[in-house]
Amino acid sequence: MFKMKLGLGINTQFGLSDTDQIALFKRTGFEAFFWDWEEGKDPLLLKRAADREGMIFQSIHAPFGRAADMWEKDRARYGPAVEELLRCLASCAAVGVDLMVLHAFIGFERHAPTPEGVLHYKTVADRAKELNIRLAFENTEGEEYLSALMQAFSDFDHVGFCWDSGHELCYNRGRDMLSLYGGRLFCTHLNDNLGIRDFSGEITYLDDLHLLPFDGIADWGAVARRLKEHGFSDILMFELNTESKPGRHENDLYRKMSSEEYIAEAYKRACRVASRMGAGSA
Repeated sequence: MFKMKLGLGINTQFGLSDTDQIALFKRTGFEAFFWDWEEGKDPLLLKRAADREGMIFQSIHAPFGRAADMWEKDRARYGPAVEELLRCLASCAAVGVDLMVLHAFIGFERHAPTPEGVLHYKTVADRAKELNIRLAFENTEGEEYLSALMQAFSDFDHVGFCWDSGHELCYNRGRDMLSLYGGRLFCTHLNDNLGIRDFSGEITYLDDLHLLPFDGIADWGAVARRLKEHGFSDILMFELNTESKPGRHENDLYRKMSSEEYIAEAYKRACRVASRMGAGSA
């Protein structure tokens, strides 16, 4: 058993129901999971499965399709986005999950955070505090928006950072995001990537592959060192995809594996990452 607990995100691409994934994760060796919130899905089903299997329901990932609308002035745009995040918070509270991961922005064309957007996110942050839920903003595209929120909420102890190692390689052009926000690191979404494919440097969502660790260009020794430098000792959470992006084939090999084979391989790779942090056998 590793001294650091290992976790994996539930994923519709794995070809199993959410509750079956929780059971498979447990049998394989993982000890925690996170779940992508969906309107109309009952998180209590996952909570019961987690309790049954002795698994940690670590966090809920908020929807991000309306993240750009959070920065709008028109209530018709930002209103539904705020309400959606508040409903996600309510789900966290209903199952006793104290961590919600969310995106600051979605899109590649805009780079101008607005004061209104900060206020809209503050509505969410204030409600999270009332519910004793932490918010972890993830590094994605739109670094300016993440920066604006991390600065605005610098005094909010319950607002921190979720580091996605693969996003750093593509959306953040390899910039060391832990050097910016590692002191406020709440959780990880670890995965591998191949950087930016376009020779001119144009980034698209097609660059975000979520490969198994050691299948891309990430330096996992450096990943471990950086996490240790920032004192991270919580759950090592992984976020992985088995399906390739449209027009790409990097993940195709994973589709040839059974669910059991792929999750077992994910666990083996996760153990290799943990070993680089000096988390040897207990």
